Amino acid sequence: MNRQSPPLRDLIRRCVVVALVATGTTLGLLAAVTPHASRAQTSSAALRAGLPDFADLAEKVGPAVVNIRTVQKPASSANPALQGVDDEQMQEFIRRMFGLPSGPATPRFGLGSGFVLTADGYVMTNAHVVKDADEVRVTFTDKREFKATVVGVDARTDVAVLKVEATGLPAVKIGDVSRLRVGEWVIAIGSPFGLDNSVTAGIVSAKGRETGEFLPFIQTDVAINPGNSGGPLINMRGEVVGINSQLLSNSGAYAGVSLSIPIDDAMQVADQLRATGRVTRGQLGVRLGRVNADVAEAIGLGRSTGAEVRAVIPGGAA
Repeated sequence: MNRQSPPLRDLIRRCVVVALVATGTTLGLLAAVTPHASRAQTSSAALRAGLPDFADLAEKVGPAVVNIRTVQKPASSANPALQGVDDEQMQEFIRRMFGLPSGPATPRFGLGSGFVLTADGYVMTNAHVVKDADEVRVTFTDKREFKATVVGVDARTDVAVLKVEATGLPAVKIGDVSRLRVGEWVIAIGSPFGLDNSVTAGIVSAKGRETGEFLPFIQTDVAINPGNSGGPLINMRGEVVGINSQLLSNSGAYAGVSLSIPIDDAMQVADQLRATGRVTRGQLGVRLGRVNADVAEAIGLGRSTGAEVRAVIPGGAA
């Protein structure tokens, strides 16, 4: 029997030792790397969990948001000289005789958004969306289209209520504006430039923003563009907290400042519009103004707060 020479045995022994050391080192490296990888995955999951997911909100509320198209028909004649003249040939004769502009007047088309308040067809939007409209059509995400009736309009708050003849419609859930916090995530759904059911997101920038209008607005940085007017502002619970109404911009396009009508104020108006078709308000019979720093100092208020009675309206309630 041939025996392995001592040098060969030593070589084999050294190779086994090296292999064992290498294996131990690899296992040690894996043991060291695995906890770091696990922590990285956990951190990534936590990061994802900390970011808002708007997909469920859009899917939940989107079907209750509608596209609104309006048509304002031209008068029988754009020129006062042709008022009462219904015959088109006679109108053309008068135009040529007196050098009046020729050609028929064209209708004006409008575009906006809205949302369903009740399953039986009441829809809320902005007053300026349906102002002077002769025809209003409401289109849902499933492409169903209805002719809408204007139940009532309140220009002062820019709120309008429409009615479509349908039942079983998806309706929004109304939120509590008092729970809305500055810095909270919100989304808007609407039809900017006619692009139906577009979703944009941002945060609440301020509450009670005074702009000289009748209502203090909710200010956000949610992208609002022409066509978004009348659409809902939605919190992360899927509740409507405002009606997207205005944007502040020098160009007319989104510039980071969007204004929404608080839904609690809008609902008070909507309830009256649904009940009577109009809004009734009490009157003080006085003209009020803000107390500025000079007035506050003169009467010893210490700071500018409250309202100043600047005039009494003759024959008014006061």
